[in-house]
Amino acid sequence: MQFDLTQAISILERTPRVLRAWLSGLPREWTHSNYGEDTFSPFDVVGHLIHGESNDWIPRARIILEHGTARPFDKYDRYAQFEASRGKSMDALLDEFEVARAKSLAALKEMNLTPQQLQLRGMHPALGEVTLSQLLATWVAHDLNHIAQIAKCMATQYETAVGPWREYLGVLKTPVTRMDVEGAARRRDAGNWKTVKVIL
Repeated sequence: MQFDLTQAISILERTPRVLRAWLSGLPREWTHSNYGEDTFSPFDVVGHLIHGESNDWIPRARIILEHGTARPFDKYDRYAQFEASRGKSMDALLDEFEVARAKSLAALKEMNLTPQQLQLRGMHPALGEVTLSQLLATWVAHDLNHIAQIAKCMATQYETAVGPWREYLGVLKTPVTRMDVEGAARRRDAGNWKTVKVIL
């Protein structure tokens, strides 16, 4: 499938509603448990998505439009949620994400991007040159990646309870995505490790 901005927005605008329907009001055993040592919980994922709204997608799109490759993107902090989400409830994070995503999509629509602008290039600090359409496609895939991560995390809570049916459940067999050393340390420093139930 080729990138299409209208189709991309149709996914991006649904993510807050999907997460609210899925996670709001659930016990902490579902929202704060992870799926292995140094992995994200659903609570961590929502905090991570919030940080992306203010520091990744729209800011980087603006850098491309204003500076092209002359100014590299600012480094993205993948673990900012450990400090920023401390003391908040899941419902508070879902509210925050909904507002932040609405602002991001309003800003995106105001850009009124042309096909020519979507081919403009920016400079990623690790990946090198990227196009604006690649950035926006990654925004969509990033949402879906973390939705899949939440599904794996939650399914893993019943890894033992399903008994022999585990053999048929691909979600329980997919590889675990662990944080690097920095992320694990920052979770511990923020105190979030106390709420994590390690399953694997």
